[in-house]
Amino acid sequence: MNHNPQNRVLVGAILLVFGALALVDNLNIFNTRDIFQFWPTVFILVGALKMSKSGNSAGYLIGGGFIALGVLLTLHHMGIITFRVRDWWPLFLIAAGLFVILKDKVGGNMRSTLSDNQARQDSVCDVVAIMSGNKLQNTAQDFRGGEITAIMGGVDLDLRNASIQGEAVINVFAMWGGIDLKVPTDWTVLTQGVPVLGGIEDKSVPPVMSGKRLIVKGYAIMGGVEITN
Repeated sequence: MNHNPQNRVLVGAILLVFGALALVDNLNIFNTRDIFQFWPTVFILVGALKMSKSGNSAGYLIGGGFIALGVLLTLHHMGIITFRVRDWWPLFLIAAGLFVILKDKVGGNMRSTLSDNQARQDSVCDVVAIMSGNKLQNTAQDFRGGEITAIMGGVDLDLRNASIQGEAVINVFAMWGGIDLKVPTDWTVLTQGVPVLGGIEDKSVPPVMSGKRLIVKGYAIMGGVEITN
């Protein structure tokens, strides 16, 4: 397993912040309960993290949705606007429906393109699972990576019959969900992701020759990413 120094920095920063807040509260310097009204800013942070690692429109759409939700809830708790999720929850169904329709349309357009574009599509794997499961296999012989998003769902990607021509990068984003990657035995896996109240675990056995490298980046927020070979 590759131990990323960013993980220690993030965990240490979280401990420092909570420790400082608890200290000033105990010393009656500042009532930390006053900042609880800003808890929806967590959604803004999650959206920003998602957009920072996204390379496609779906990732930007998901990140923008988290940011918009965080802004609305924050303004509501500050008393600036009135926003209740129970009144607007049907919008989630509408957004899910539009996502399914547009995804099918894009898929149809990709199938109608030239063969070299189809091969490029197979080499780049973009998977989204929201409140659902997605299990698939990729056998591209020039795998170049992609983006995997699992929110309250799971993604199982089997790459054991694929091949890398040098190096590939996969950006992962698991929030209240899980991502399972199965890679060939001749791939070297480098994990550079950051877990936030979650875990990114590399159970793969490094090969003797490290000519093919898979770099896993991204975040696991109250979720998990597991890599095996």
